[in-house]
Amino acid sequence: MFETRQKQERLILLGVELQESENFSLSMQELARLAQTAGADIVHSYTQKKDRYDSQTFVGSGKLAELKRVIQTEEIDTMVVNNRLTPRQNSNLEAELGIKVIDRMQLILDIFALRAHSREGKLQVHLAQLEYLLPRLSGQGIMLSRQAGGIGSRGPGESQLELDRRRIHKQISDIKKELRTVTKNHETVRNKRLSSQVFKIGLIGYTNAGKSTIMNLLTQTYQYEADALFATLDARTKQVYLKDHFQATLTDTVGFIQDLPTELIAAFASTLEESRHVDLLLHVVDASDPYYEDHEKVVFNLLKDLKMADLPRLTVYNKMDKVDKGFIANHFPHVCLSAKSADAAIELRKQLLQVIKKLFIPFKVKVSQKNRYKLYELNKIALLNSYGANKEIDQIEGYVSEKNKWKLEEFYNALY
Repeated sequence: MFETRQKQERLILLGVELQESENFSLSMQELARLAQTAGADIVHSYTQKKDRYDSQTFVGSGKLAELKRVIQTEEIDTMVVNNRLTPRQNSNLEAELGIKVIDRMQLILDIFALRAHSREGKLQVHLAQLEYLLPRLSGQGIMLSRQAGGIGSRGPGESQLELDRRRIHKQISDIKKELRTVTKNHETVRNKRLSSQVFKIGLIGYTNAGKSTIMNLLTQTYQYEADALFATLDARTKQVYLKDHFQATLTDTVGFIQDLPTELIAAFASTLEESRHVDLLLHVVDASDPYYEDHEKVVFNLLKDLKMADLPRLTVYNKMDKVDKGFIANHFPHVCLSAKSADAAIELRKQLLQVIKKLFIPFKVKVSQKNRYKLYELNKIALLNSYGANKEIDQIEGYVSEKNKWKLEEFYNALY
């Protein structure tokens, strides 16, 4: 019987810590998780403190010699650098070490290629990879002759990486043209959603915070969830009922991470657009992560870049079952829960309704006994307080959004 399983790449990690580096330890831990998500076998992790990066080989000569010895004795296939390498540094490192060298950005792009399932997602990843690799096609060495594929070379494929600049530019142009068509179709669907009276909620958060778990919790449907980075990539929208017949939609998008490649932010503009036009952001935070405060900062900085910082937010501190006593929430309003607990859905819906009521405007309307059935339609766009059915004329109180206030006026004459 033939062995058909692909050999797991053995790799080493490398990071250089400058004096002004922030969250270096977190960044290196994330690099390890990214490599594991890509399916690698991490053999060693190396760091070096320097005043500045070496313009030729990124690291000093001493560290380079140490890396050579390890590569020869440990049969290393790949080295992943926790920084964005210049084309020259990348090419020189591969020539010096004799193995494939990729940086953090290429690794993230590679994972996105692995996770993308929709046509639009695959096109966006392909575009981001080509734009990132284009300036590196002029180098020499292993980068231009990778026959084995593997981590860092998924997506466009080997033959496409060897194309000359003119053909690469042509391919980028074709992908952008196709993306415009796909995006236009999505915009048509999105505009219909925006013009509807349905309340829209967007799930955001650091990668692996538990967004898909929260979505499954609220919608009572299944969406792939895993303890892995970027488990969800393509934006998905589901319907959710928070109270009675009150309708809302919930959209899950790609998770954020520090040092997210600018190529991806640009390429996934249409995907992130799904969260830009929501009425409320549900920010999911893994409260059990020791770096959760740093994760929050990364998310808020990206929200500013995406011009979404002013959107109303409810912070969900998830995985509280793994948190020690003394946890302090940094943001309000918030809810602390474990998505796996039995009462999590009830508590989350309760907090969501409280926030939505503060965003809505209160109203009172009279309804006659014979027209009470018409409250069903009103209940789709408004949050109605409980009411009795014993009086001939009842006064109903509730909350409605500013954009649906005009719709409420249509009900006044119909209900009384």
